[in-house]
Amino acid sequence: MKILSQTSFKLKINLNILCTLLCSMVLILISCTSKSQTNFNVVPAPVELKIGNGYFKIDKETRIVLEGVNLEKIAGLFNNYLEENYGFNLRVSKSPVNKNAIILNYERMNYPLPGAYSIEINDKQVYIAGDNETGVFYGIQTLIQLLPTKNAKKYSLPIPQLSISDHPRFKYRGMHLDVSRHFFSVEQVKKYIDHLATFKFNTFHWHLTDDQGWRIEIKKYPKLTSVGGFRNGTIIGAYPGTGNDSIRYGGFYTQQQIKEVVKYAADRYITIIPEIDIPGHSSAAIAAYPQLSCFPAETSQIPANTAWAGSREGKQVPQSWGVFEDVLCPSEFTFKFLEDVMNELVQLFPSKYIHIGGDECPKESWKRSAFCQQLMKDKKLKDENGLQSYFIQRIEKYLNKHNKKIIGWDEILDGELAPNTTVMSWHGEQECIVAAKQGHDVIMTPENPLYLNHAQSKHEDSVTQGGFNPIENVYNYEPVPKELTLKEVSHILGAQGNMWSEHLLNEKKLEYMLFPRIAALSEVLWSPKEKRSWEDFKKRLPVILERLDQQKINYSHAYYDLIGAALPTETNDGILWKIESNNKDGAIKWSYSSNSAMHDYHEAITVQGSAKGVSAIYIVNDKVVARVSQDFYFNKATGKKITLSNQPSSNYPGDGAFTLVNGIQNEKGLAWSSEFLGFSGKDVEAVIDLGKTEITTGIKLHAFEQQASWIYFPLFVNASFSEDGINFSDQIELKRTGNIYSAVIIKETAARYIKVFAKNTGIISIGNPGSGNPAWLFVDEIEVQ
Repeated sequence: MKILSQTSFKLKINLNILCTLLCSMVLILISCTSKSQTNFNVVPAPVELKIGNGYFKIDKETRIVLEGVNLEKIAGLFNNYLEENYGFNLRVSKSPVNKNAIILNYERMNYPLPGAYSIEINDKQVYIAGDNETGVFYGIQTLIQLLPTKNAKKYSLPIPQLSISDHPRFKYRGMHLDVSRHFFSVEQVKKYIDHLATFKFNTFHWHLTDDQGWRIEIKKYPKLTSVGGFRNGTIIGAYPGTGNDSIRYGGFYTQQQIKEVVKYAADRYITIIPEIDIPGHSSAAIAAYPQLSCFPAETSQIPANTAWAGSREGKQVPQSWGVFEDVLCPSEFTFKFLEDVMNELVQLFPSKYIHIGGDECPKESWKRSAFCQQLMKDKKLKDENGLQSYFIQRIEKYLNKHNKKIIGWDEILDGELAPNTTVMSWHGEQECIVAAKQGHDVIMTPENPLYLNHAQSKHEDSVTQGGFNPIENVYNYEPVPKELTLKEVSHILGAQGNMWSEHLLNEKKLEYMLFPRIAALSEVLWSPKEKRSWEDFKKRLPVILERLDQQKINYSHAYYDLIGAALPTETNDGILWKIESNNKDGAIKWSYSSNSAMHDYHEAITVQGSAKGVSAIYIVNDKVVARVSQDFYFNKATGKKITLSNQPSSNYPGDGAFTLVNGIQNEKGLAWSSEFLGFSGKDVEAVIDLGKTEITTGIKLHAFEQQASWIYFPLFVNASFSEDGINFSDQIELKRTGNIYSAVIIKETAARYIKVFAKNTGIISIGNPGSGNPAWLFVDEIEVQ
């Protein structure tokens, strides 16, 4: 038995007392932090916030006091929210009130962008001040998010005492909606605008025309809506579709309705930028007025594998998605038509910008057209890209006469642009960097991660467009490229989330794709970069979702998904299946199959052979809230070391090279894009180390093709063998059956290393979707038998 000296005993007692005190202090701090997190769940996060003590209670006797002028509209919007969600509203007054008041006023904020505001809440009043009306409106949006989402007594709404000073980071904070592929009513568009206002977006990009439908009334050209506004059917499922619904589909907005929506948005301090997509994506306009085509007498080209409803003769509004060769002819008839359209458009939209598209314009019809070739000679244009530049510049100059500027997708960089042209960069950062260095203003909207119509869960139960884009990808996006100088950074106006509607069949699906990712994007665009924290955002997200429940808004629960990741073992003799959830309040249980016993999950599961239905469930409060299941297909390459000569694109990185040997075979296409490695214009060369010399009898490479998305099968695939990983021989060619390239090796081959090479299509040839651009090559698994 060890005896402590008296000195050491006293020291131990003192240390125990100190530890007790420290623990108490930590518990107090944790309690305070928890309290602030519970009561403060505003998105986007303010620039500065100080939490006070206690609450201010809004009740039926609370008054809204307007100390600033022209704030009645904002007070009315707040009252509408109270009435809809809590069943009462407040009296509005201009007379001073000493207590129980919400005061709206103006104060000079000395911040260059409109929308700065401050809030002071004590036990007597709420004081909201903005640098202008917009700032006061944003202050009200923050106040709304401070209201309780549940357990509130009727007519008594406690909000925490606090102090906020806030302002936006970016000038342009936008969301887009495509109403061409699927039409949304005026009321649905208004509701969409309400969602944008909640999260302090200031721009709505309204995509009004495309191949599949013209959605805005142009009085001089009524056929644009009577013919171009409707199609005779729509493909079922993903392109090219599993059939056609044969339902006549369409709709359009009258000019009176357009004015109504524009005013509705302006009342919420949102500017609407209309898009008329030219010179490509114009099939609906050409169906209405065939003279707009270089070949008016030709029948629309319909892909042979596309299910079609009704007549195929003449010019047709397409019933499938993708890119179509029939584009606007740069004739005087076309330019007069567009000038007439723009004359009516500029009267409807007060925005200083008009979006003219300019993306995905095939040049085949221009190359075939004698008129276009002669025009290029007359104008001394180098090629068809120069002809598109000429086309865009003519429209731009006309709109400039109306004091309007144009925005175009980044393909308009293929040629000379006027300095005041704004570029919307959707391909990625490189196009943004080029545009900014040329002195053009830029709006960032890269497909990954700002296309919110992409899947947000690996377990989507409906068709989505594009790849996997979870909420954390959106939140962690940084709009300003590191490569730009301080001067060039000034050209980055902000960013925008895009919502393409190929598979948004109704308003509930639209909400599901929008929420909660719109909340993450709002913080990217509003909050200072150094203030953003994914860990903090995750803590606020549950209350954000509670508010969506309160408002009966449909949203994705993907944030709570169980996420399985396949990892190599230390000895490369199997797979470790690691399971996680963003939510940490529950318990994970797993089993090897649906028929086997469940086990508590503590660490990654070791899988050492083919297995069907390895699964896990997530239990919160004795309720299963999420499930995940995975099939593993083992072969000699599974779990082994692998290297790549070319790295995949950052848009489709999968889990790196290991994706090709992780035993998981993609069975869901682009909806499960994290299981693909995507190479833009690059070949695939993979070397697998089997760990020892093995007898090989067969090799397979799994690839994917979706030409509408510019994804093409490789031109050829071969494999070769080596004992040292340096000198390879016995090259064999793999033949394609379906989406698998395979070879059966008649003469058994002994080798430790196997190299698989897949040749990228390269530049997409004329007549194919994406012609003139680098092809994507998608691969997801290599098998060695």
